[in-house]
Amino acid sequence: TRALHWDNVALKASLKEDKLLSLCISAKITSMSSNLSSIFFTLQERIHGVNTSTMERPLDATKMENNTSSCFFMERKTHVKTNRKEIVLAKLRKSFSCTPRKLKNFVMDFFPVLQWLPKYQCKEYIWGDIMSGLVIGIILVPQAIAYSLLAGLKPIYSLYTSFFANIIYFLMGTSRHVSVGIFSLISLMVGQVVDRELLLAGFDLNDDSMPALGHGSLQSDSQSNTTVFNLTTDGMNAECGKECYAISIATALTFVAGVYQVLMGVFRLGFISMYLSESVLDGFATGASLTILTAQVKYLIGIKIPRSQGHGMLVITWINIFRNIYQANICDIITSAICIVVLVTAKELGDRYKHKLKFPLPTELVVIVVATLVSHYGNLNEVYSSSVSGAIPTGFIAPKVPRFDLMIRVAVDALPLAVVSFVFTVSLSEMCAKKYAYTIRANQEMFAVGFCNIIPSFFHSFATSAALAKTLVKTSTGCQTQVSGVISAMVVLLVLLFLAPLFYSLQKCVLACIIIISLRGALRKFRDLPARYQVNKVDTMVWVVTMSASALISTEIGLLVGTVFSMLCIIARTQQPRTALLGQIQDTNFYEDDFEYENLSSVPKVKIFRFEAPLYYANRNYFLKSLYRLTDLDPNLEAARRKKYEKKEKQHLKKGDQPTVNGLGRRDTTLQLVPKQIDFQALVVDCSSIPFLDTTGVNTLKEILKDYKELNISVLLACCNPSVIDSLKRGGYFGKDSRSMQEMLFYSIHNAVWFAKDQNLPADCSV
Repeated sequence: TRALHWDNVALKASLKEDKLLSLCISAKITSMSSNLSSIFFTLQERIHGVNTSTMERPLDATKMENNTSSCFFMERKTHVKTNRKEIVLAKLRKSFSCTPRKLKNFVMDFFPVLQWLPKYQCKEYIWGDIMSGLVIGIILVPQAIAYSLLAGLKPIYSLYTSFFANIIYFLMGTSRHVSVGIFSLISLMVGQVVDRELLLAGFDLNDDSMPALGHGSLQSDSQSNTTVFNLTTDGMNAECGKECYAISIATALTFVAGVYQVLMGVFRLGFISMYLSESVLDGFATGASLTILTAQVKYLIGIKIPRSQGHGMLVITWINIFRNIYQANICDIITSAICIVVLVTAKELGDRYKHKLKFPLPTELVVIVVATLVSHYGNLNEVYSSSVSGAIPTGFIAPKVPRFDLMIRVAVDALPLAVVSFVFTVSLSEMCAKKYAYTIRANQEMFAVGFCNIIPSFFHSFATSAALAKTLVKTSTGCQTQVSGVISAMVVLLVLLFLAPLFYSLQKCVLACIIIISLRGALRKFRDLPARYQVNKVDTMVWVVTMSASALISTEIGLLVGTVFSMLCIIARTQQPRTALLGQIQDTNFYEDDFEYENLSSVPKVKIFRFEAPLYYANRNYFLKSLYRLTDLDPNLEAARRKKYEKKEKQHLKKGDQPTVNGLGRRDTTLQLVPKQIDFQALVVDCSSIPFLDTTGVNTLKEILKDYKELNISVLLACCNPSVIDSLKRGGYFGKDSRSMQEMLFYSIHNAVWFAKDQNLPADCSV
């Protein structure tokens, strides 16, 4: 058998020029007359004890085994190095070239409606689109009027926003089901910026204060700070101060946010959304919902307190509410209680019987109509001083270019607004696409949302995004395409042109009730907290931190804190990952965590160490500490102990068997300094969970290789991926010419264990 074995070694040595990977232990020779091209051999257990440490292996050899004890060879592909300069130049030439066909494709891609509208199946799609469009339009009108309270703007601007967003997304969006328009979180973020700038300009943030009129410029602090604009609506010429300055801030903010989104689309920065995890988004939505809820309480009970600004708005608002609770308006309290009971009851019944209902009940619209009629004919504003929406003009205001000087002031605030708007839109688009089996283009979605902000900003509109609640309603009412968005826009247009003045007597407490009830989904996240904690404690911590920061500090800071904290959690996981010693599953070739599983057998004279993270500069020390702790051996300390022992031995040889200072004999002193008995001869490092190595990681492996070698312990690497192997080669782990690579690297733990067993190491590894 040994003669056959060495003949086979000579045979493989002759194939060295072909650079075939060969870590396989040649054992069973089926025919001595097989030609040189045959490189497959089988392995028999009865001759597995052959010493393989003396076999010479080719340079880039790898070995893999299957479950039938046969082995086969793997050869790394030779990748041709590409000239990056030529690739970049080719892409630039392709990008800047212009042909009629390329221009047509660009237009078709930029306006997806040109692709799907000609293929529109009218008989199959039209009724579902009309039904969903009407339902969304009916829901959209009261929500748009209500969300104007969040944005600190007049209701007419919310209606403009809803109208233009639906039209533009119909032309440019790639999702068939997403409902784009006014969204509570976006309205809140816009309102916070508007309030801040109004306060800095010297305006009174009290909603019921009359706008002061100036003389066309911003006055000094001793006078009323106003800005005067002229608006012409249906022949009516009106001057305004606070209102026009507020919408100017909102349009400037919206324009800059849209520009950011378009630029992110141009430079393909959609990957930014990947850093906003589900826990971060849920925590942000819940924290913002608490802020929205707090901002609406004053309307519910009819008290007049200033809109709080800056960090800690939630706490300051609640303090002001309790300080002024004696001013509560009994009419608003009763109206709010009735509206909340009706809305909650209708929502719960709708959720319970949603499978039997063909479309959701338009509860908000019914409540608004009834409340408006009661307020109008009961003269609630005059008799009980109940705050009402006021006049809502009809028609469209003349377009106006957003003010550049205000853009500079809100440029920083527009960045989180742009990111949040894009993330929510793409997330909902991907959810719908997955559910209904079609694809979207995330980059085009960024363009669509960007232009849903840029173009409407010229028409006195503010920032938009996809909304979850309306999207779910849209899908449940038979929506097939974005034609439903056009139908919704027509419903809003009808209100804009004819019906808007009818909402004059609508109480603000009714709008506040609609906003609060719309927050049910986000507020219900508190109920899911125990289940979330059971699934993943770290994600729960991210959710709590993001929610707390968004509610207690500010929404923008909360989003930033949540994102940073989420990244720190990932870094912490890689800095202190799971480590384990592995044992062999009985009668198999597989190995698992000895701490987690029962009935695993340890491998004599071999320790198998697993590290479940990339090995890089931040976790180097943890890697070494875990390795030394689990193997119960620090090679540096053991080497130092042996050197000290050898030094003492030499001293005793010189002095003879003289008693020491402590009265101990030579034998007693030797027993105190003798190195510990090492119970393993080889260390196998399972690299299957190490995705990459940096320079520090390579140097760490080289360090343990050197340290354990001084103790006559071999270090074997198993299950390394190609990236790790390449890093080790470049770092010189296998030596200058990588000749010893085949003695140190294995493609399975079992291979490494068998190799370690076959090595001719001393039975006693100590001195």
